Amino acid sequence: MTELTVRFEDAFGAAPDGVWQAPGRVNLIGEHTDYNEGFVLPFAIDKTAKVALRIRHDSKVRLLSTFGDQGIVEAELSGLSPEAVADGSIKGWSKYPLGVVWALRQRGVEVPGFDLLLDSDVPLGAGLSSSHAIECAVISALNDITGAGLAAEDMVLATQQAENNFVGAPTGIMDQSASLRGSKGKAVFLDCRDQSVKLVPFDAESAGLVLLVIDTKVSHSHADGGYASRRASCELGARLMGVPALRDLAVEQLDDARTVLDDITFRRVRHVVTENARVLETVKQLAAGGAGSIGRLLDASHTSMRDDFEISCPELDLAVDTARSHGAIGARMTGGGFGGSAIALTPVGLEQQVRDAVARSFLDAGFTAPDIFTVTPAAGATRLS
Repeated sequence: MTELTVRFEDAFGAAPDGVWQAPGRVNLIGEHTDYNEGFVLPFAIDKTAKVALRIRHDSKVRLLSTFGDQGIVEAELSGLSPEAVADGSIKGWSKYPLGVVWALRQRGVEVPGFDLLLDSDVPLGAGLSSSHAIECAVISALNDITGAGLAAEDMVLATQQAENNFVGAPTGIMDQSASLRGSKGKAVFLDCRDQSVKLVPFDAESAGLVLLVIDTKVSHSHADGGYASRRASCELGARLMGVPALRDLAVEQLDDARTVLDDITFRRVRHVVTENARVLETVKQLAAGGAGSIGRLLDASHTSMRDDFEISCPELDLAVDTARSHGAIGARMTGGGFGGSAIALTPVGLEQQVRDAVARSFLDAGFTAPDIFTVTPAAGATRLS
């Protein structure tokens, strides 16, 4: 019996029906391209959200987490609505599992009441998709328990609906796709227009490299205005350029775009168009030259996010610049921006040097000490028991 099942029994008085887990993700490259129907290259990481769940014989949902002091959160299935989130009746981490329940019910899935205990070691607010890890663990559990038989692609769209229409975060499908469709040792090359996936080997170790994550401790939220305004700029740019989505603009059309769009919209568009091209080039480089050949693409991606999309922050820039100057072959912020984490592809022999230099630079700047750790591509969502 695992510690989580013991804690579940202590909290709810009976054993769970099962335990499921879903990983967070690191996005290797391809930022803010997903909701523009473009290309992304994330991978599932070896940090996960686990849920123990037991079906009830009424319409009540009871939620408890191993972190925080919110205690057991109770909700009625009939009371789940976006309006309840908007008026504050549903708040905190409970929005994510309850949003999944709401989205499944919108799809006609008969979700019964249940008790749930959450345990997660995906850092919160770090741009590693802690919220989607929760959602993907919950939807995996409910898909099994209810016998709904949803394919991974359907679960991706259901969790996106939960994010967009229940939580109120205008996110794309990248994070869920990595969490639900990831594979050990592979990055997930996803075409966000049709959800087609190709698993691409990403083996930093064989190239003598590690992928460091530098969690700046600057928390971010996709439900705030910065993310939404970037998405709105992209939609405006596509409309003014006469294309269904920015995915349909080629790099060669940017000169024309400059004459049509205002400066801010143009720079938002330029980031997405060139980022799509960088994702495609990264996939080619990984096949031809391995992980050691993509450093310059990571660097270019960060510059574009910092200058054109303007979603970086001083802590992220310091992490990236310091890692590069102390031996990383490429570095970039990862995730939606406005905080969160950077990644640094680093030779094994220089890992400690980079770690020490970044920690020292944050101390000197008066920033909160970062959390620095390595990640490797891990398996996607699964049932544990």
